[in-house]
Amino acid sequence: MPHEQTFSDLAALLGPRLSRAAADLAQHGQSETWFPQTPPDAVAWPETAEEVARIVAICARDGCPVTAWGTGTALEGHALAVRGGLSLDLARMNRVLEIRAGDMQAVVQPGVTREALNTELRATGLMFPVDPGADASLGGMAATRASGTTAVRYGTMRDNVMALQVVLADGRVIRTGSGARKSSSGYDLTGLFVGSEGTLGIITELTLRLHGQPEAISAAVCAFHDFEAAVQTVIATIQMGIPMARIEFVDETTAAIFNRANGTALPEKPQLMIEFHGSESSVAEDARRFGEVVAETGGADFDWATTTEDRARLWKMRHGAYRASVAYRPGSMGLVTDICVPISRLAEAVRETRADIAASGIPGPIVGHVGDGNFHAVLLIERGNAAELKTAKALARRMAERALRLGGTITGEHGVGMGKADLMALEHGDAWEVMARIKRALDPEGLLNPGKVVEVNP
Repeated sequence: MPHEQTFSDLAALLGPRLSRAAADLAQHGQSETWFPQTPPDAVAWPETAEEVARIVAICARDGCPVTAWGTGTALEGHALAVRGGLSLDLARMNRVLEIRAGDMQAVVQPGVTREALNTELRATGLMFPVDPGADASLGGMAATRASGTTAVRYGTMRDNVMALQVVLADGRVIRTGSGARKSSSGYDLTGLFVGSEGTLGIITELTLRLHGQPEAISAAVCAFHDFEAAVQTVIATIQMGIPMARIEFVDETTAAIFNRANGTALPEKPQLMIEFHGSESSVAEDARRFGEVVAETGGADFDWATTTEDRARLWKMRHGAYRASVAYRPGSMGLVTDICVPISRLAEAVRETRADIAASGIPGPIVGHVGDGNFHAVLLIERGNAAELKTAKALARRMAERALRLGGTITGEHGVGMGKADLMALEHGDAWEVMARIKRALDPEGLLNPGKVVEVNP
């Protein structure tokens, strides 16, 4: 077996927190979507940044790849050890180290999940708003530059990570950023590591920006006769400056899936799911103005979620769209697409995508964080059907090419991983080679999460 000395030294350091058991390898070799199982050679569970540094230094000495693992919820194969080596599971680094209520900041280890942080913050009147749906680890969310349903108001991880502690490929530990609200000091290394998907360094501590819990929240579902009217409503709402906390789109197929999975009675038409945050008066005014937009664009059938429990059910249903979609076609697996375009091109992008899906013969319900111009199709492929997988991949590629043609990006929030690495040159041109040079400078042996984002030959 490869890297025997590496794993022997790691076992001496970690004891039972270094495993080569088949069950542990299998658990760390699977992903949320269509990628085949790819087990690592070993799994380590560090508990401190110092341990991470020592682990990485041992692996660097022996040329052993290291792939960081958060909660395993990423959708582009980010955490799969495709070149073997060590899966570095950060789940035990799960402490909230400090809450700076006066500065509206929290310092956390990377294994803290967003729900655990918000539970810790409950008594402070503060919250961490970035919500990708899954209860992902905050380190993983930073590494993939995650966003989700609330990004239209509160921004993405890029906007809410202020500082990091990072272990580099040679075992050095550095700090980037600070607790200051702004800085003109040097390169933005925090921004470099946020979204680097574990290819440049291992995040071992994060300083996060917090936000005040809103005084009032109002949420609703609104049906439309056709998707163009729903999308035009989104565009008009954004252009009018109505401050939506969430504005989500689901097509008529997804509405039917929700009804089947949740026992609801949504009209099986395109739907917008909306939420307003603010004071009692501002929320009422925002809802009134949004209602005027809806009246002009032909929406109807408002269903307001008036209690905390109703809102929780609404967003649980939305966040469960992927699993409900897969269950809708028994025996299927999902290939999840993720593109983002300028708001003005959103209707065009959705229209062309819907036509392309219909022509493919593969079911593809559409959902999206349309307030950001970001939407997804869940392409439901019969498990083991190579022809359908090939068709779905071609369809996903056309979606990415369409996004670029319309001035957008191949991924709005899921990241690159290995699923979209072959599209990076198409989007970035010579800038992709610049990314590869940065990778070579920080990880000259290509040991950190190899096979992802950029292809580097040491």
